[in-house]
Amino acid sequence: MQGNGFKIFLIGFFLVLSGYYLYPSVQNYFINQQMEALSEEERADYEQDNMSNIRQVREKALKLGLDLLGGMHVTLEVRVEALIRELATDTDELFDDVLAAALADADRTGVPIIDAFVSEFESRDSEARLSRYFRNDDLGITRRSTNSEVAAYLRTEASEAVDRAIEIIRDRVDRYGVTEPSIQKQGTRRIIVELPGIDDEERIRGLLRGTARLEFRLMGDPQELTRSLQSIIQYYEPEVDSSETDAAADTTLGVDQLLAQSETGPTNTLLDVMQPVGQGVTFGRVSEQDTSAVNQLLKDPRVQDFLPQGVTLMYTSSPIGTTEDGFEVFDLLGVRGEVELGGETITDARVDFDQFTNVPEVTMTMNSEGSRTWARLTGANVGRNVAIVLDNVVYSYPVVEQRITGGRSNISGLDSREEASDIVTVLKSGALPAPVEIVGERTVGPSLGQASIRAGLNSVILGLVMVALFMIFYYRTAGVVANLALVLNLIFVMGILAGFNATLTLPGIAGLVLTIGMAVDANVLIFERIREEQNSGRTLKAAIAGGYSKALSAIFDANITTFFVGVILYSFGIGPIQGFAVTLMAGILSSMFTAIVFTRIIFDYLVIDRRMTVSLG
Repeated sequence: MQGNGFKIFLIGFFLVLSGYYLYPSVQNYFINQQMEALSEEERADYEQDNMSNIRQVREKALKLGLDLLGGMHVTLEVRVEALIRELATDTDELFDDVLAAALADADRTGVPIIDAFVSEFESRDSEARLSRYFRNDDLGITRRSTNSEVAAYLRTEASEAVDRAIEIIRDRVDRYGVTEPSIQKQGTRRIIVELPGIDDEERIRGLLRGTARLEFRLMGDPQELTRSLQSIIQYYEPEVDSSETDAAADTTLGVDQLLAQSETGPTNTLLDVMQPVGQGVTFGRVSEQDTSAVNQLLKDPRVQDFLPQGVTLMYTSSPIGTTEDGFEVFDLLGVRGEVELGGETITDARVDFDQFTNVPEVTMTMNSEGSRTWARLTGANVGRNVAIVLDNVVYSYPVVEQRITGGRSNISGLDSREEASDIVTVLKSGALPAPVEIVGERTVGPSLGQASIRAGLNSVILGLVMVALFMIFYYRTAGVVANLALVLNLIFVMGILAGFNATLTLPGIAGLVLTIGMAVDANVLIFERIREEQNSGRTLKAAIAGGYSKALSAIFDANITTFFVGVILYSFGIGPIQGFAVTLMAGILSSMFTAIVFTRIIFDYLVIDRRMTVSLG
């Protein structure tokens, strides 16, 4: 082994390094096996007792992709039309018509909505300027700005909104604790999110699309809400013959009387889907399957005129009960449209528990400006309800008992600690610059992922066995040496993937199978060169030296060109293609090292040190 000391050191170093990076994966495997053997209660206790160790091991273990572990593949689309409306400093009926037409045109033709918006506006009036709707002196958008300048401003804002949305979604996913998520931009307004290992799809949906727009608002006047409720119920009363009863025309009837009247007479359209309350700030109660019908009825312009000025109706976040059919029932509350305090003043949020009921709640801390506004708001409204609204849903509406200083507030009435944690997550991550909606979703079940793992492992083992048998049959002793290099090559490849925190996907396993074939390709070139040298009359030692030196250029040419293909695939591909490229590049580097360095050391040891005759078939 004289003269091979440095090569032996390199092999030992890389072997130890690969073992170091693969050790957490081995630990994770045995932890999972141990947890599968436990009951659900025992598993929960085990996780609680070993939470830090399990988390540390899983963070360092080789990650499995969505197709192997199971999880969610979600396509999100940023609602640019909502961003355009939000950026507008002034709107009118023409603006609304143009934006609606542009949205329909963009959906139909696929053109960017901003281009459709500008084109539609100019088609209505070629002389008009968009700058009358958009003013931003800081960015140079004034009354004199041209339509092209306004369009460039909107495109810049939209692009930054998508990039900002990606950052916020990534932060939310990281805080949720998803292992190795994939979040990528697609086109101009879409975001692709892959979340391996997810078992609560509905919670993830809410986490991804929640805009996190926190608002503090005052509630409507209870007496005004009651009067408007009476008028709206009267509006939806069916037409009756005046000779039968004059009660339907009596606007002084209370809510209970109107409800009783509807039960004894023809059906009231609104009362069919909503139970009126008319007490305090609660307008009515609606079952979850009837919310769409109620929303449609309340959109009627005449009904909107009956509502107190500046008041809008919002649902509570948590149900107040269930129907006999098992549907959840939510309160419909009267909330003022004016936002008294925004979520941008929140500097910190955390999960706490009520000291009396131990129910989870969210405690928020405000900055100095928010603290002053909160103190003024609560001081001026003692005895009234203040609604805490998140994404147009009322989470709590406590009665202000006294002026609150120090800038602290709570969101109570939550169903679970998970809900409180999710609210903290979206508040800490920040509000999305524009609403996003889920336009595509695909769920991969854990059982399908396990089937993919089994199929992938079977393909790797089958490929390894077939290649190993062929090499032994064709090259005899040299084939055994090549097979040892092949095993070492697989260890190195897995170590490289674990060391770079890469994700192993099904295409990655395909790359691993391809690597097995490519790993012996270099050995075949070397062995054939050695045979040629022996046939020319050289000794075995000289033939080995000549075979390695003459095969080296061909090995480098073949592997380097393939490596460049892997680089291109990784640079321009997404998701599974990148997984394949990473495994391919790691396999090329590892196979070149083991074929050129490792096998040469073994041959030198057998031929020079042990003076053995190596058979090449």
